[in-house]
Amino acid sequence: MFNKRREILFLYSVKDANPNGDPLNANHPRYDEETGQILTSDVRIKRTTRDEWILEGEEVLVNGEAVTLPARYDELKKKYGESNAETVISHCIDARIFGATFAVGKEAFSWTGPVQFKWGRSLHRAKVEFVQGTAAFATKETSEQRSFRNEYIVPFALMATSAVCNQNASRYTGATDEDLAKLSNALWFGTKNLITRSKMEHTPALLIEITYKEGHSSHIGSLDERVVLCKTDGSAFSDEEQYKLRSLKDFVIDLSPLQTKIDEQKDRIDSVSVIINSDARVKGIQQTPVLR
Repeated sequence: MFNKRREILFLYSVKDANPNGDPLNANHPRYDEETGQILTSDVRIKRTTRDEWILEGEEVLVNGEAVTLPARYDELKKKYGESNAETVISHCIDARIFGATFAVGKEAFSWTGPVQFKWGRSLHRAKVEFVQGTAAFATKETSEQRSFRNEYIVPFALMATSAVCNQNASRYTGATDEDLAKLSNALWFGTKNLITRSKMEHTPALLIEITYKEGHSSHIGSLDERVVLCKTDGSAFSDEEQYKLRSLKDFVIDLSPLQTKIDEQKDRIDSVSVIINSDARVKGIQQTPVLR
C-alpha cells in the first residue's frame, strides 16, 4: 500500500482526431453542447494507461480482449499457480490501482480503486467536424465504386483530467508507490503511443502530482478546474477565438489559480512535481518543471 494521498492533473492536446467517440451516437466525439467543451470518460483514460502497461509487460486484468471474466480468471490462475481469487487478481496492476468487481462461482469480492479519475474536459470551446472519405472496399460484389466512410474529428482541443489517489483504499488492493509511478509514466507515454487512425496527434502537455504529508486525508480537489488558458499578454480568449485554437503554441497555460490553492495547503503538502511538454507555454507555477 502507499501511505500518502496524492492528486494528479494531466493535460494533453488532441488534433484532427476523435478523443473519445460515443458508440451510442455514431461514434460522435463526446461533447457538452451547453459549454462547447469536448469530453472524455474516465474509462478512456484508463484504457490509455492499460494499453501502455501491456506494452511494458505489466499484467492487467482488463486487457482489451473479447473474453469473459471466468475465462480471464482461469488464464491468470494457471499462469500464477494460485487458486485464491483476491491473490490471483492482485497480480494485475489495473486492479490494484483502479479496483475490481469480481464474481466467479462461489468467489466474489469488490475493490474500490485507490485512484479515481474525473471525466476529462477541454479547457476551451472546440468544434466537432464531420468528414467523409472513400472506404477501402465496395459494400457489394456488383458495386463499381468503393463505398464512403463517415467520421467525426476534433480539429484541436486541450484536454484536462484530474485524479485523487486514496491511500486508505490502497490497503485493500495492495497498490504501492511503485504502482503510482507506473501510472504517471503510463499517462504520459501511453498518450504519446496512441498511434491509431482516430487517436493520432494526442500529445501530453503537462503532468502535475501533489503528494500530501502522511496522515492527511484532505486534498484540493478538481485540479482541472484551476487551470486557465490565456493569450500571451494575459488577456482572455473570446468564445470565437477559442474555437480557432490549433496548437500548444497558440496560448499560455496559466496555473496561477492552482498555485494559490497549493500555497493555501502548503502545510499539508509534502511535494509537488511538474512535467511540461517543451512546446507548451506555462506560467503561474512556482515549482521547477521537468521538460519533456
